Amino acid sequence: MCCNTVHYQSTEEACSMSQLSRALVSINWLSQALKTCKPGPSVRVLDASFYYPPIRDGRREYTEKHIPGALYFDIDECKDKTSPYEVMLPSESHFADYVGNLGINNDSHVVIYDADQLGVYYAARAWYMFRVFGHKKVSVLNGGFRNWVKQGLPVTSEVVKPKPESYRAVLDPSLVKTYEDIQRNMKTKECQLVDSRSEGRYKGTEPEPGEGIYPGHIPGSLNLPFTSFLTEEGFEKTPDEMRQLFQEKGIDLTKPLTITCRRGVTACQLVLASYILGKEDTAVYDGSWYEWFHRAKPEDRVTLWKEK
Repeated sequence: MCCNTVHYQSTEEACSMSQLSRALVSINWLSQALKTCKPGPSVRVLDASFYYPPIRDGRREYTEKHIPGALYFDIDECKDKTSPYEVMLPSESHFADYVGNLGINNDSHVVIYDADQLGVYYAARAWYMFRVFGHKKVSVLNGGFRNWVKQGLPVTSEVVKPKPESYRAVLDPSLVKTYEDIQRNMKTKECQLVDSRSEGRYKGTEPEPGEGIYPGHIPGSLNLPFTSFLTEEGFEKTPDEMRQLFQEKGIDLTKPLTITCRRGVTACQLVLASYILGKEDTAVYDGSWYEWFHRAKPEDRVTLWKEK
């Protein structure tokens, strides 16, 4: 399998919009690229910091300190607001309008980061959103804002106002699974289903955040916590380490794979990892456990949770 990660050798290579970007770019790459390319439609940096439960305010922190030229990508705004479920994908037109107003066009190289202490959290969800709507040149900043600051690179509170760009979004339905798809898969077993939450939330021994929902998992799903793919320093683990994590769980990357979690966010970390290993067709169950909990029959919810 190939490795969809790249460390460009020169700023000329970094600024070449003719080649497709890979899943990860390094902090050094972005630092050099911004010196040469300057933020704009060609290279657009997005801060996708978001926190749930809202113990931190991602937008406020962005206005106080961010990578120079970066714009704020609000996942809580760029979603289907008509859905009763938590962070469902927006329509094609909604996504196109939202990212176009961020000064992004279909040829832009989009680099996404967040400020979570883990290194990569919501950035992977935003990366997946761009991919699911057909954007090719999109990358995650390996190590995130945490390590950008740690390396002493410049930050700013200046918020730039981009000139809107024209953007066309085309949803790739193969990368999104619905409740009905997962129901059907319980019988057909045509797709491997993997839950990226912690082992306790998967089993039902740790509480789910928020009210009105308890932990547990979809029958037949395996558990592989997304944090397994990150180092203590907040960087992605090596491709060999990632491959071993999948292999240890008996996950075959040559076969159909769908990832689920609480709300379709941390699932995207496993999508990112599998993409780095050359698997570009891993899907996300967008409604994830939150939708399944509210729609599935009680016998289709596996849990050790004892209601108080």
